[in-house]
Amino acid sequence: MPLLAASAGDVAYYALAFFLIASGAGLAYVFFHLGATFARLSSFVRGTEHELLPVIHKLGESVDKVNGQLDKVDQVTDSAVDMADSVDTAVRAVSIAIARPVQKVSGLAAGFTHGVSALKATRDWGQAVKVGKEAAARRERDLEEELRDAGSGAS
Repeated sequence: MPLLAASAGDVAYYALAFFLIASGAGLAYVFFHLGATFARLSSFVRGTEHELLPVIHKLGESVDKVNGQLDKVDQVTDSAVDMADSVDTAVRAVSIAIARPVQKVSGLAAGFTHGVSALKATRDWGQAVKVGKEAAARRERDLEEELRDAGSGAS
């Protein structure tokens, strides 16, 4: 059968055959390149897995070491807080131990000064003693209030 004697149906079949062959060749080309892309992607994932897992392992070890150091720092800060509390307790104890004698000495000095002044002014020994005792008691109360105010202001 000559080529020019082909009917329209024959031409349509030839066109369809050419289209299917061309489509198959195009799909084969695309699938070939898609396969190559997947091969490169698979290689990339494998390489990343081999390189990233040791890094993650080392990172885990580093985090463990940092946690250990933080535990040590926590112990040091706890020790420092305990030491500061101990020093505070010792200072308070010394302050309490010293405060009462200081009050008494301060009261004695104030009483003596006022008593001597009253003795000079009135020449009455009994009056001078009375003024001295009152001044000593007043000075001790004032000093106690000052120490109490200073202690409450520092806390």
